[in-house]
Amino acid sequence: MKCVAGLDVGSTYTKATILNSEGDLIGRAMRNTGFKLDEAARKAFDVALEDAGVSESDIGYVISTGYGRHRVDFRDVTVTALTAAARGAHWFFPNSRTVLDIGGQTMKATKLDDKIKVKSFRLNDKCAAGTGAFLEKTARYMDYSTEQIGALAMSSKKEVEISGVCAVFAESEVINQLSIGSEPSDIMQGAMVSLVGRSLQLMRRIKMEPEYTLVGGIMRYPTMVQSLTAELGGDVNVPEGDLVQFVGAIGAATLARQRLAKVEAEE
Repeated sequence: MKCVAGLDVGSTYTKATILNSEGDLIGRAMRNTGFKLDEAARKAFDVALEDAGVSESDIGYVISTGYGRHRVDFRDVTVTALTAAARGAHWFFPNSRTVLDIGGQTMKATKLDDKIKVKSFRLNDKCAAGTGAFLEKTARYMDYSTEQIGALAMSSKKEVEISGVCAVFAESEVINQLSIGSEPSDIMQGAMVSLVGRSLQLMRRIKMEPEYTLVGGIMRYPTMVQSLTAELGGDVNVPEGDLVQFVGAIGAATLARQRLAKVEAEE
């Protein structure tokens, strides 16, 4: 069997992964998506091929997912972000039953059955206050970069309550807290706690069950993971390091491997 590829074209980042014939991850790459989604997908794919030490002719099947999945012109098929995240979570943690995925523009809670099928799901994609974009906006208001969010929240001594139910009102609270002298670190921690609260609401709506698997770019911030883990209790899984951002792309690649095996069996 040839290698396969999975591409996750997200609103903020585009991720590409390469799996070998045994299903092992041998290459990956991530780029800013920008407004030229097709170019971002091609560049991420090319870098992932280089990272894996293979050529495009070694790839037998490509599946794309995410917000820009239909803009990948070299794909074979597409799958939804929910399906890809479910398969990716299972690749890392086979006993996953509830998956929480928080990216730049969306928050998704999904419950899986024992066949890795999506039983139920809820999305919070109508308001930026329930996504990573809210944390980025909060950081910018306080003159910090996205890269500084994690360290800023970790230095908090006491969180500031951010209770706004939409991004506009929440941002007003941030401005007000700055005006009364609240520490930026405490405001950022408060924003994260607010995001945790919204996450738990979605998970309860799908009747969450352990094991819980946390994925998406926001999970690269340790304080976010720590807060969610404290609320959920045991059986909380998180892929290591930057792999937490590649779960969707890996899920797409595992499905590509299954499709390729089926195609080869029919030949």
